[in-house]
Amino acid sequence: MSKLLEQHDFETAAYLLDCDVAAIKAVAEVESRGAGFLNEGKAKILFEGHIFYKYTKGAFKDSNPSICYTPWTKQYYLGGIKEYERLAEAEKLNRTAARMSASYGKFQVMGFNFATCGFTSVDEFYNAMQTDEKSQLDAFCEYLKHTHLSNALRQHDWVAFAKGYNGPEYWKNNYDKLMAAAYEKFSHEKTNSN
Repeated sequence: MSKLLEQHDFETAAYLLDCDVAAIKAVAEVESRGAGFLNEGKAKILFEGHIFYKYTKGAFKDSNPSICYTPWTKQYYLGGIKEYERLAEAEKLNRTAARMSASYGKFQVMGFNFATCGFTSVDEFYNAMQTDEKSQLDAFCEYLKHTHLSNALRQHDWVAFAKGYNGPEYWKNNYDKLMAAAYEKFSHEKTNSN
């Protein structure tokens, strides 16, 4: 059984969110370069030390400055499977805070959003994100429904969507422009569905 999404999964999500498939595909492409999993079979993650700082009240900023810092910076990112090394280092200090401080999967939903995504714990969320892209898509849909970002997605208001989804400094990574370009590409994509 494949861990990857199929066209009908996107179509179901688009129906639930009352938006078009291209909009969902655009977010996936920009957030994770389209892939929910690494070659090693684990969900794609990015560990955010400034979030770990927040949830541990800076307790490890002196002893572990590469995983507990403020403000946000790309400086300590290792990328790919090496992000799991950063996560493991943080888990040794505070497992719950560590898992809440990473973004996961095809849509890079942050762990601290576990309840908004319909999970009872961050561990339950973490395990679901490791299962398949369908679980990642389901979490994304729940998140959008509960944060009302589905409205911005539906209207292709990429500035509002990026600001709500990626935070007020979304513009530093051009999220709005990248999503608009990805949407334009996917909106012209032909599907095999009847």
